[in-house]
Amino acid sequence: MDYSEQMARWRLILGSESQETFDGMGASPLSAEQLLMDSALSAIYGGPGEGFGEKGRGAGRGPSSPHISKWLGDLRSLFDPEMVAVVQNDAIERKGLKQLLLEPELLEGLEPDLNLASTLLMLKDQIPKKSKESARKFIRKIVEEINKLLEQDVRRAVTAALNRRAHSPLPSAAAIDFPCTIRRNLRHYNPGLGAIIPERVWFFDRSSRANRWHIILDIDQSGSMGESILYSSVMACILASMTAVQTHVVAFDTQIMDLTPLCADPVDLLFGFQMGGGTDIAKSIAYCQGLVQEPSRTIFFLISDLDEGGNRAALLRRLEELKASGVTVVTMLAIADGGKPYYDAQTAQRIAGMGIPCFACTPEKLPQVLERVLKGQSLEEFGKLDTKKA
Repeated sequence: MDYSEQMARWRLILGSESQETFDGMGASPLSAEQLLMDSALSAIYGGPGEGFGEKGRGAGRGPSSPHISKWLGDLRSLFDPEMVAVVQNDAIERKGLKQLLLEPELLEGLEPDLNLASTLLMLKDQIPKKSKESARKFIRKIVEEINKLLEQDVRRAVTAALNRRAHSPLPSAAAIDFPCTIRRNLRHYNPGLGAIIPERVWFFDRSSRANRWHIILDIDQSGSMGESILYSSVMACILASMTAVQTHVVAFDTQIMDLTPLCADPVDLLFGFQMGGGTDIAKSIAYCQGLVQEPSRTIFFLISDLDEGGNRAALLRRLEELKASGVTVVTMLAIADGGKPYYDAQTAQRIAGMGIPCFACTPEKLPQVLERVLKGQSLEEFGKLDTKKA
């Protein structure tokens, strides 16, 4: 270990308040990775103004108030598992999280909150037995709210988009076959009103199993993905319950987990995610390529902040291969803090430049996105990339 590395380690140990002293000794500035380490450690071991949700210097030149779920993800990507366990336990002891994890009554009285739900999922392995059921109930509250928001519209979107030649007697405004309805009711034109008064309205039916679309959700489970994982999981379970589509759910960090068997229950699915750690997107896309059977009827959703810890060139090449094979490829960027996009701008621009839709959208628009993709329509209206986001 050379002198500059020794100085950097001592600076990390002593914290940001020692920065002026080290500057006077001619120490080299901390690297970007070391600043991230400093920020993660300061959140737990720093002085006043350096904890979660507090204003202050934080890591000096780094972020001053890391959100806890992102902090947990950063921690797992920066330190080995033994160190992560020590710091997480100190966080629970020092920052008031212990009471939350240990008191089931407190959890039961809390209003649904996405940030807290994300935190609970990240710390699920440390929740004691007596609180586990309360934690699941709390997560279920969030799931039920998201389900109310999405389920009806998702089902209508799929029904309206698939198997355009089959019709159903079940009424659904989103599934009306307007051309067919107009054509078959032309004889009911009312000259006085200047309008057709339809005797019957035709609706599109769900497609048969033999003609199903295959939807693959490839979901990043790194620390910044909490809100996106919650919405994606509910969406996946809704789709998995429909005979019109075949659904696969894959989760990844540096490892890959096929969570499709857990899609019967969104809470079980959510607890299957192992949030935090590094990211190898290219490796996960390669796995998903092996799931494709009929490219022209396959839709691949990559749901990620695109902060690739592996080979970015391989990530781009894999996406290009999927698209060239006939798969419909869509990149959904991470959202956090109530719908704000969070992503690596450079990688996102490269993907968008390949002609692959790459955008963040609010949860309310997810059914519209799904319907447009199934119909083969453009997604341009969902907005261009904000290159200032990173």
